[in-house]
Amino acid sequence: MSDSQMDHFRDILMKWRQELMEEVDRTVGHMRDEAANFPDPADRATQEEEFSIELRTRDRERKLIKKIDQTIDRLDQNDFGYCDTCGVEIGLRRLEARPTASQCVDCKSLDEIKEKQLHG
Repeated sequence: MSDSQMDHFRDILMKWRQELMEEVDRTVGHMRDEAANFPDPADRATQEEEFSIELRTRDRERKLIKKIDQTIDRLDQNDFGYCDTCGVEIGLRRLEARPTASQCVDCKSLDEIKEKQLHG
């Protein structure tokens, strides 16, 4: 992979990470500003459910930020773009679709089939 392609993916990952971090900041502000002690139990339950959904979403995004950071580390170590399982180069189209991909399409497909068979 050329240096310009590596820079391209680094830019994508950094922007994606920044957007997620801004979303985390907005959530914290929103929960602080919107927190209210409603006298009606139904209103209070609705607000708690909304906060719960938002926190689950942020938890998934936190895990994604960690994966983005790991991918940036792989870029720094010139190990980006190669399948963790078989070692072949991951296609550019796959990396464009999912820059944090760590497996080629074939290995990922096999993993998904195995997962489906085990937990189907």
